[in-house]
Formats: sequence, C-alpha cells, structure tokens
Amino acid sequence: MTPDEALRRIAFLLEWRGASPYRVRAFHTAADAVRNLPPGPVDADRAEQLPGVGPVTAEVIAQASTGAVPRYLARLETETDPGARAGWDLAAGTTGDCHLHSDWSDGGSPLQDMADAARALGHQWAVLTDHSPRLTTAHGLSRERLESQLEAVAAVNAHMGQDFRLLTGIECDILDDGSLDQDEDLLGRLDIVVASVHSKLRSDPGPMTARMLAAVRNPHVDVLGHCTGRIITGRGRPQSRFDAEAVFAACAEAGTAVEINCRPERRDPPDELLALATAAGCRFAVDTDAHAPEQLHWQSTGYARAARIGLGADRLITTWSLERLLTSRTGRP
Repeated sequence: MTPDEALRRIAFLLEWRGASPYRVRAFHTAADAVRNLPPGPVDADRAEQLPGVGPVTAEVIAQASTGAVPRYLARLETETDPGARAGWDLAAGTTGDCHLHSDWSDGGSPLQDMADAARALGHQWAVLTDHSPRLTTAHGLSRERLESQLEAVAAVNAHMGQDFRLLTGIECDILDDGSLDQDEDLLGRLDIVVASVHSKLRSDPGPMTARMLAAVRNPHVDVLGHCTGRIITGRGRPQSRFDAEAVFAACAEAGTAVEINCRPERRDPPDELLALATAAGCRFAVDTDAHAPEQLHWQSTGYARAARIGLGADRLITTWSLERLLTSRTGRP
C-alpha cells in the first residue's frame, strides 16, 4: 500500500460514514501532497513538512510508506459496515468523468494535462466541459472560442492513443427561461452537454422549477449539473428551491443524468434529493467538476454516496464504456 492509496481509501471511508467534508478533504489534500514522493520510508516529521499535511495524515503517510496498512485505516475498516465494499468496487469500475475544466475557462491546467491525469487514473474517457459565454467571471467560451477548442481537443486525441479519448463538451448555463447559453447547432456537435444553473439561485421555486424542466428536456442536454447550487463549506450558500420530484421525473423520462457532484464544497445533490432522484429512476453521473488534475481523485467519494443509496453500475453513466455512453446519447427519447 502506498501513502496515496491509503489516504484516498481513508477519504472514501470517511465519506461513507458521513464525516464532514472538511475531514474528507483533508485526506485528499494530503494524498495530493504525496503523489510525487519517491518510493521508500518517510518519517512522520518529514511528511508533516509537506503542504496540507497535518499530524494525523503524516502518521498515515509514514506507516503506509513502509508498505504497512496504517493504523488509522485499519481502525476505519474494522468499524465500517461491509457495504462500503460496494462503493469501493463502484469507484474501481469507473471509466470516465463527465465534468472537468481546463485553463480555457476557469480551470488551472491545459487540456493535455487534464487528459493525461484522467488516463493515469485508468479512465477510458473524460469530458471537457468548460463554461459557456454568459459566465464571464469564469472566462466562458464564446462560439468562436468553443469552435477553436474542438480543434484543440482533436489535436490532444491525436496523441493519446487508443486507450483514452477526451470528449468534447460544455458546462452550459441554464438561462432564466430554461434555454441554453450556446448556439443549438454548436451544442449538437458536442459529445456531452452538462447544463447547470449559475445565476439567480435564490429564485422562487416556481420559476426555478420551470427553468430546470425546460433544460433537462432539451435533447442536447445529457447531464444536469450540481442541481441545487449549494456550497457547504466556508460561508456557504443555501440550496436552490425547486420541485425536485417534477425535475427528477423529467430527467428520468428524458434520459438526462443527474450529476453526483464530488467537489467537497458541493456534495450536490443533498442526500434527501439523491434519494428522490433514485426513486424517480434517474441515471447519474459521478463527476468531479475538476478544475485541476489532482481534483480528479475526488470521484471515489461520489461513488460512496451512490453505493449508500443502493445505486449500481448500470445507472451510473461514469462506469459505462465509451461506446455505450455515446450510443445511449443518440438513442435517448
């Protein structure tokens, strides 16, 4: 066992047990810090000098660096119910990620770096979903810039080999009337479209519901992104109010997947809405919403949530093969 593996496993088990996002994030942060450590023993004092590593995670790193199972992890595994294995198996079976950003919008890394990181995790595919033009604070892509990005993605794929494909996509703003913030003909050229609300998040439930219903029924939309818009860390942001049963029923009917957003500050949808979407028969996309390569590791915590609610791989499009993903898109109602 490597320190990175031990820390990711602990983060997963903490998520499974319903720990605070701060605790979960601490272990992911420490795992990011040790990714480039050379093999071999590392003492705890040295580990604690790494950015984002505290006394607890330093002890985990020191113990795992010798190949041993850290005591913290061993205790968690003893105390956690056997059902956690189902979530870990789901995470191990992931094939892709429908939501990641690059430095073309508000991400911090080039397309190639994001693609390389996804392939290094064993993904078969990942979808580039930079923002649409209305989100100017995130340097959203105009039509012209998105067309240029399609060419850039093709260039990346030309060097990736046969075992991985970077898919074209967008995180498209859902406008006030439920229409999408990009030209319809251009949306039709993309592999995957994630639609998200980023404005007027405190609208009354009626207008917000109508807005979301129009979007998830749009034939170009494949995934409903972070559906409540909530932020649960720092100063936070309350979740949007809408008729969740109606929206999830529309998602199920249209074949639009509901995103299980894995960002520690989002964990969206909340548990009660995740249960409603499951009961409605929705598909789901376990997505990192990654803005940097190291954030792609967050996906396992979303699978913990999926397994706790009883979801299997057949309803999680991020465990599907590339062929099934794209075929399913063209065959949707």
